[in-house]
Amino acid sequence: MSTDSGAAMHQVAVAGATGRMGQMLIEAIRACDDCRLAGAMDQPSSPAIGNDAAAFLGVASGVPVVADVRAGLAHAQVLIDFTRPEGTMAHLAACRELGVKAVIGTTGFSEAQKQQIEAYARDIAIVMAPNMSVGVNVTLKLLEMAAKALATGYDIEVIEAHHRHKVDAPSGTALKMGEVIAAALGRDLKQCAVYAREGVTGERDASTIGFSTIRGGDIVGDHTVLFAGTGERIEITHKSSSRATYAQGSLRAVRFLAGRSSGLYDMFDVLGLR
Repeated sequence: MSTDSGAAMHQVAVAGATGRMGQMLIEAIRACDDCRLAGAMDQPSSPAIGNDAAAFLGVASGVPVVADVRAGLAHAQVLIDFTRPEGTMAHLAACRELGVKAVIGTTGFSEAQKQQIEAYARDIAIVMAPNMSVGVNVTLKLLEMAAKALATGYDIEVIEAHHRHKVDAPSGTALKMGEVIAAALGRDLKQCAVYAREGVTGERDASTIGFSTIRGGDIVGDHTVLFAGTGERIEITHKSSSRATYAQGSLRAVRFLAGRSSGLYDMFDVLGLR
């Protein structure tokens, strides 16, 4: 449902339209009263090219799945992209050229790619977050509060689990959790993160933030941050049982961008959690 009374219809294109997340986004767009599917894109090798983007729902949207980015964006105001870094960067270049805003849920960007996205945001409005879930972003706020209160005497570990098809590790959400915690503690995650332990590692350095990764089955996404002290431990956990929460968060980001012409934002901005 729209958060703005009398708001205009948001024209939305979806990248990776035939993937798990793409289909969830298309279903969510069709189910809401203030967004309309205006474009659907996928890789040229996809067997769905030329088919109706909503065919998997057994309905006709009138929007074909296309390989050409410009064609996919031709009637869109906003692109939602949960694909791979290389694809997202190509899509963003076209977005800037065409004046299309973007909601980016892709993870695994290099530092150079992140800098390029910042450059694009000088010309178009972009919401970029490693996790679009409202619940995850509230969890990030809780972690910020917890880290400040538990700054000394507690070891911090981030444990994440995802489905067997996920290609990057740790997850973008786990890294974001680490970044939020490190910032609250006045540390730089690049300097204090530990991503692997094997063999004789020596005692744990109290200033580090550890990461553990699990991959298996069809786990949508589980994240736990453990604050382990002497005599007690605190665990803050978020578990996703459906990608629907990512789709709903993405649509909130679309609405947030409606009144903005440029700038790089995240879900804290969208949800007013600053």
